[in-house]
Amino acid sequence: MKTLSVRVKSVALMFLVAGLTTGCATSGETKDPIEGFNRAVFSFNDGLDKVVLKPVAKGYDAVLPNPVRTGVTNFFGNVADVFVGVNNLLQGKLTAGVSDFGRVAVNSTIGLLGVLDVASNMGLEKHDEDFGQTFGRWGVGSGAYVVVPVFGPRTVRDTAGLVLDVAADPVANLDHVPTRNTLAAVRLVNNRADLLPADKVIEEAALDKYSYVRDAYLQRRRSLIHDGNAPREAESQ
Repeated sequence: MKTLSVRVKSVALMFLVAGLTTGCATSGETKDPIEGFNRAVFSFNDGLDKVVLKPVAKGYDAVLPNPVRTGVTNFFGNVADVFVGVNNLLQGKLTAGVSDFGRVAVNSTIGLLGVLDVASNMGLEKHDEDFGQTFGRWGVGSGAYVVVPVFGPRTVRDTAGLVLDVAADPVANLDHVPTRNTLAAVRLVNNRADLLPADKVIEEAALDKYSYVRDAYLQRRRSLIHDGNAPREAESQ
């Protein structure tokens, strides 16, 4: 485990350095200097989604009643809240971080291991934070836009954050392999099912699906880093 941790840190550091240097070498809102490569990976991911993920997600959505689906989403959301809280603390948002840990405490007990989102009903707001956002709050430039195989749209900075997100993920680090793989698969399918309503919107709105997804991703990430109050002037974030 120590060797794995060292490797993860080394990979994350490599991406951070690359992000800093790329951020200085490129300009423009999209920062897409490797568009040809990105489009190829995007096509691969899109094909994989159409052949495997989307059909499975549709079947999952059709078979499971909405209350069960909601419970599954809540369960994995409760797991994620642990490191949402960590990232809020790392960003200096102490009140939000304490609230996140409060959500975990309440939902893990009264909420039956997170299946019920009791915390939201108690006024504890759910947040959306990850290590990529934390790097952004620390002033790390976004770097180039990158489409990662399977994981999809990222920037170099967010790819570094993804490495840490995976390294810190309680599900990915379970020692019992069958349990780990089952939970990871269910989470993947459930997350894809949650995105099914957006498919039609993207297909109808986008003349160029790649550009649409890229621009939407970059805009959303910039908004998240600034907590919905991104400045109007162009910046590396």
